[in-house]
Amino acid sequence: MQSCSPCLSVLLYIKKESAGAGFTLLELLIVLALVSLVAGIATVFFVNALPASKLGATARDISSTIRTARTMAQTNNKPQVVTIDLDSRHYGIEGRGDRDIPPGIYIKVLDPLAGEVSNGTYQMRFNAYGAGGGTVIVWNSKKSVTIQVDPVTGPVVTR
Repeated sequence: MQSCSPCLSVLLYIKKESAGAGFTLLELLIVLALVSLVAGIATVFFVNALPASKLGATARDISSTIRTARTMAQTNNKPQVVTIDLDSRHYGIEGRGDRDIPPGIYIKVLDPLAGEVSNGTYQMRFNAYGAGGGTVIVWNSKKSVTIQVDPVTGPVVTR
C-alpha cells in the first residue's frame, strides 16, 4: 500500500492544478466584446473605402482605354475612336465592346473645341500619330479624378 501512496498524491496534485485551469466567464465576455469592437470598426472602414476604390478603378479603366486606343492608332496606322456615352453610362473603343460606368460615378468631358460635355455621346479620336484631345473628369460624392489627354502629343495624364 505504501507504493500507491505516491500515485495517489500525484493524482490529487494534478486534480488541484486542473481545477484552476481554463477561462472565467468574465474573461470570455471581455474577449468577445473586444473582437466585436474590432469587427465593427473594420466594417465601417471598408464600407467607407468602397466608393473611393470604385472611383479609382473606373478612372484607371477609362485611362487605360484611352491609352489603348492611342496605341492601337499608332501601331495599326488607323484612326481609333473612344466613345463615351454619358446618357446610357458606358464607354469603350469603337468596335471593341463597351464597359459600364458604375452607379454613383459621374463623368463629364472638357473638349478643347466644344467645351464642357455632360450629356449625349462624346467621341475622342486618335489618328496614326496618336494625337487626340480632351479632359475626362470622373467623380463621386467625395472625390474627383481628372484624365487629361494632350491634344498635340497625345499622352494621357491622370490626376
